[in-house]
Amino acid sequence: MSQQPNTIYLKDYTVPAYLITQVELKFSLASEQTHVHSRLTVQRNPTSDAVETSLTLLGEQIQLLSVALNDELLPETAYQCNETCLVIADVPQQAPFVITIENTLSPKANTALEGLYLSNTMLCTQCEAQGFRRITYFLDRPDVMSQFTTTLVADKTLYPVLLSNGNKIATGELDNNQHWVTWEDPFHKPCYLFALVAGQLEVIKDRFTTASGREIALEIFVEAHDKDKCDHAMQSLKHAMAWDEQVYGREYDLDLYMIVAVGHFNMGAMENKGLNIFNTKFVLARPDTATDSDYEDIEGVIAHEYFHNWTGNRITCRDWFQLSLKEGFTVFRDQEFTADRTSRGVKRIEDVILLRSRQFAEDAGPLSHPIRPESYIEINNFYTLTVYEKGAEVVRMIRTLVGEAGFREGSDLYFTRHDGQAVTCEDFVQAMEDANGVDLSQFKQWYCQAGTPLIKVQQEYDATTKTLRLHISQSNGTSTEQANPPLLIPIKLGLLQSTGQPATLYLNGAETGSLETVLPLSEKEQTFVFNHLLEPPIVSLLRGFSAPVKVEMEQRVEELAFLLQHDSDLFNRWEAGQKLAAQLILSLATDSQNAQPLQLNPILISAFQAILAQSWEDLSYLSLLLTLPSETYLAEFMAVVDVMALHKAREFVRKTLAQQCQTEFFQLYQTHHKEESGLFDAGAIGRRRVKNVCLNYLTALQTTQTQAINLAQFKTAKNMTDQIAALTAIVNSCHHEKQACLIAFYQQWQAEALVIDKWFTLQASSVMPETFHQVLRLMEHPAFDMKNPNRVRSLIGAFTQANPVHYHASNGEGYQFLADQVLVLNQLNPQIASRMIIPLTGWHRFDAPRQALMKAQLERIMQTADISPDVYEIASKSLHKAIK
Repeated sequence: MSQQPNTIYLKDYTVPAYLITQVELKFSLASEQTHVHSRLTVQRNPTSDAVETSLTLLGEQIQLLSVALNDELLPETAYQCNETCLVIADVPQQAPFVITIENTLSPKANTALEGLYLSNTMLCTQCEAQGFRRITYFLDRPDVMSQFTTTLVADKTLYPVLLSNGNKIATGELDNNQHWVTWEDPFHKPCYLFALVAGQLEVIKDRFTTASGREIALEIFVEAHDKDKCDHAMQSLKHAMAWDEQVYGREYDLDLYMIVAVGHFNMGAMENKGLNIFNTKFVLARPDTATDSDYEDIEGVIAHEYFHNWTGNRITCRDWFQLSLKEGFTVFRDQEFTADRTSRGVKRIEDVILLRSRQFAEDAGPLSHPIRPESYIEINNFYTLTVYEKGAEVVRMIRTLVGEAGFREGSDLYFTRHDGQAVTCEDFVQAMEDANGVDLSQFKQWYCQAGTPLIKVQQEYDATTKTLRLHISQSNGTSTEQANPPLLIPIKLGLLQSTGQPATLYLNGAETGSLETVLPLSEKEQTFVFNHLLEPPIVSLLRGFSAPVKVEMEQRVEELAFLLQHDSDLFNRWEAGQKLAAQLILSLATDSQNAQPLQLNPILISAFQAILAQSWEDLSYLSLLLTLPSETYLAEFMAVVDVMALHKAREFVRKTLAQQCQTEFFQLYQTHHKEESGLFDAGAIGRRRVKNVCLNYLTALQTTQTQAINLAQFKTAKNMTDQIAALTAIVNSCHHEKQACLIAFYQQWQAEALVIDKWFTLQASSVMPETFHQVLRLMEHPAFDMKNPNRVRSLIGAFTQANPVHYHASNGEGYQFLADQVLVLNQLNPQIASRMIIPLTGWHRFDAPRQALMKAQLERIMQTADISPDVYEIASKSLHKAIK
């Protein structure tokens, strides 16, 4: 770069000097060049102490045509315009005034997909976080909230559907096959929530009646060939609307709620007021094109964006450092929604798997940051798992501390107190404190402390006094350890007797009256004493994963096997199995490194046989109990990651379990191998899920019989869950029909972009030896499009983030491949480039040769001309920030 980009700091926040109260926009839409006419009603902010008399509006990648003040055209001497802003000198200070701006932009040339851009033949927008400045000059910050009226003018043939925020208030016809529509949003909103869509779209309509009796029109817009894949999205929306009324008392506020599915989209979805724009991945589903996981993801993301109407739109962020205020709370809400709609235990486990395999790694690396960062260069880089997933865990801990009823009272107060405002994380916590009469001052440290806390637990049982002492200490394991005060950490706990029954808890001599309690760990070291225990209990710690922490507590494999059989907490029962398997796999990885013969401890085989012998109502939960911890998660326990030793050890365990439990796996597969396509109840989903887990184990046997099972399921499957499971098994084996199956799958689904994404992904993530060269061939495939984020994620992302064996090849070819693609993407779409670079940032976890190879690629990226701020921030921090 010619110069180092500026760093923005939370401590430097000041209120805006000016406010924009009314916005009137008129777009003359065309893909090559769009003309924008904006009329802004501006006034001095009475809460600002700023003394400047000029007005600075932000703008990028747009061409200014004219500026007027109170309808008088300004000469060029009255303003300055550069690549990032428009500065108008000497604007009125005492009364509101009107700024009128005309500018143009090119949607077709906008490959960054921020602002107004072209997706296939559709024009659409993405304005969060700072995309509106690519549309017109504006006070592009979330604490400036305005009322928008938007008129769209376009060719009727090319763009018959014209959409924007709010309610449609007028339409009309013009000469030259042009037409226009005017939309008005009665609610004040920041400009990042602005949206427009124009294109040849079909609409699916439905209605929802609110608790107060209002009729809300629901509309989902898609391209014509996708119209038959919207039913699930529509039902998901209605479920979310009903749930938010029942659980939070929140009704929808406009008369119309619209969703548009877009094929080119950087994110998952966007909660623009009244006009949500979605990645097609999170709208389109049909049993033969979408898996059960896709169906659940669609419902969750539809709900997430709908819930933002209150937690993000009606109440928004004061500044982008407060991003977790809306995202953490909304992720928590969508997690609870899915838990209520499906299996609570399964949902909790799935959320924790994501947190520990990805967010914990983020916390441990050079990009570690608090859920409310202190600084950033490019805000798009902080749409992270820390802000979203860890942010949700922080909200969950507040609910644990104040209770469900108290949390509802706190959220009600938050909504009432701050409706229509742009606020901070402190405002949210303050509402919880005021509603419950509690002091959460210490808890607020979670918002500003980076890293994953480490909890160390020592047990001390006294047979004479029949007491158990738990000595618990906390640390965050970072270089700033001494500067960080202790956190308030809620630790949910139960004790099990040798019979497997829970023990009644007496804490510090007093009966709690329950079989479970929450220990408030608030000091660096604390001791909790449990009385009246006739024998040493088995400790079930951190039930439900009550805090996002790591735990060190000595547990023998026999204790873990006992908890796996008897713990009543669904999360901890699963966790015991994961710990048991992890201990054994990591031990085998060490044996592999030392060239020792591998032999599996029979306790894991016995545990699996016991699980398989039981009758299970929740088959999705059973499938999780039978799934070994991932190599990504296991790597977190190695001081120096050895991907090959880990892979060899895990595969040895998988194959040994398949050999020892072959009969049970085959019987379970046969029992649940049913044709239930189109059924998405918990039973059908669970049957497909556990059947395909069994298929994964049986595939490890590499027998003629298991290959026949895979091929039969692939050829006869009428739903994508079963077809993709079989194809994945075939691709990750030496199956003689592998190439024929891949060709057949592509030919069957080549018209379905989301299915072809899966086709790319399963090949890119294959463990088979030829994978890297296959990835290079797929980069040249006609269906691969570097300008489509979904396609980039499905191939480049899958190889570098979900294929550790081949990405971390000792010759460094995986690292060079990733750097090559990052440099290409940097020119096309810096936001996607900065997300793709992440696998290079974990260099410090590996052996010295791999460290050198990864750092060399990071340095190469840094030395390349015209590196975007997005990529620069990630690469520079990875190379130069002290490792925590």
